[in-house]
Amino acid sequence: MSNEVYAIPIRYRKMENLHIVFWLLKDISWCMIWRPLGIAMIFPTLIIAIVIAFRTRQYMSEVCHNVAIVVWISANSYWMISEFLHFDTHIIFGDYTYKHLAIIPFIIGIVILGYYYFWWKLRHKDSEKTM
Repeated sequence: MSNEVYAIPIRYRKMENLHIVFWLLKDISWCMIWRPLGIAMIFPTLIIAIVIAFRTRQYMSEVCHNVAIVVWISANSYWMISEFLHFDTHIIFGDYTYKHLAIIPFIIGIVILGYYYFWWKLRHKDSEKTM
């Protein structure tokens, strides 16, 4: 094992901390049914998540987890909007409603993490890009 340290520059850490603030504001707005604020908070939350994923692209473990977060926020935001705009309970087919479409990005996130843990990590055990 290497003693290499993965350090995050302070300006990146500040952005990540601000990202948490936006994410919490989005979810609090969803809980309290504050539609304008909830919808507005999607944009900074998602944009910062994409920037974080891009900045960590040199480390497979980081980029996979951060892209999974991007699709999680996307799924979560779609679900919130479907409830805010009252189309979440409309039937698509059978017992499935428009809210259930949020499962698509959730599954994409699971597939990305599955790829990392069950394919990439097992084949790159000695790589510094595997954490």
